[in-house]
Amino acid sequence: MIAAAFRDRASERLGETHALLIAQGGRLAFERYGEGFGPDQTYPSWSMAKSITHALVGIAVGDGRIDPRAPIDAPEWRRPGDPRAAITLDQLLRMSSGLRWIEEYVPGEPSNVIEMLYGPGQADVAAYAASVPLEHAPGSFFYYSSGTTNIVSRALARAIGAFGPDFEAFMRQRLFERIGMRSPAPKFDPAGTFIGSSFCFCTARDFARFGLLYLRGGVWDGRRILPEGWVDSARTPTWQQAGAEEADGRYGAHWWLDRGGEGSFAALGYDGQCTICVPDLDLVLVRHGATPLDKKENLRLWVAELVECFRRAN
Repeated sequence: MIAAAFRDRASERLGETHALLIAQGGRLAFERYGEGFGPDQTYPSWSMAKSITHALVGIAVGDGRIDPRAPIDAPEWRRPGDPRAAITLDQLLRMSSGLRWIEEYVPGEPSNVIEMLYGPGQADVAAYAASVPLEHAPGSFFYYSSGTTNIVSRALARAIGAFGPDFEAFMRQRLFERIGMRSPAPKFDPAGTFIGSSFCFCTARDFARFGLLYLRGGVWDGRRILPEGWVDSARTPTWQQAGAEEADGRYGAHWWLDRGGEGSFAALGYDGQCTICVPDLDLVLVRHGATPLDKKENLRLWVAELVECFRRAN
């Protein structure tokens, strides 16, 4: 399976595979890179950055600086009677805010996410995302939205009083440096908000370190980094009903569920980036590449099959 993924520059089944890393028992078990790629290269996170944002929020929750059950701090929603003012941080983390959004990556099609990242919203991604109206009652409906993560990112920055370089210092001091992640390159918009929906480049090894932190329940070498129960909340399924277009599987809080079998949870990104945590195997799998949307399901099955190889061997 692995040989086939790397054999051609762009395999018929998966597209391009640039990196594959598997850690088991906290140790590197397998590592391979495609031609022109290597262990010192940083890879795009795309939406795996959402799971990093979840960790940063957890740190602030542990500090008592933000409450996931409370309505989010969004200046755009302060007008009396604005129904969006009731949206909580937890609802945003579970993609259940009810805000109207189009998460579409096909050029030429209507897309809020493209407008936010590359169009009129790029100067202030959170303000753009917070400007959209409600389509469903808060907490009643699931829809995957990169905009919600950037609202969360700004609310976190406001809660800790840190934007731009100060927020990056918080990321490094409270998360990255504590678990040995030295490569992260987070991106910020001109307003100083971490673009937590999409942009935190890292090496494959550092993404594996991040996955191992979650696999260990937020503890690193005996030191608690994330508050007790924060990882459990991430892998608790979101109950809200989703539309037919949202049939990508179960979702927790900024983590996808079951991609490596029942009980597993995953940070996933566009083009087939993934960090899969598999508790029953004590395993983390990291994959980077460029998988077209029409091969997305192929990659999903490939990852599940690869994890199953370890399960059978175990």
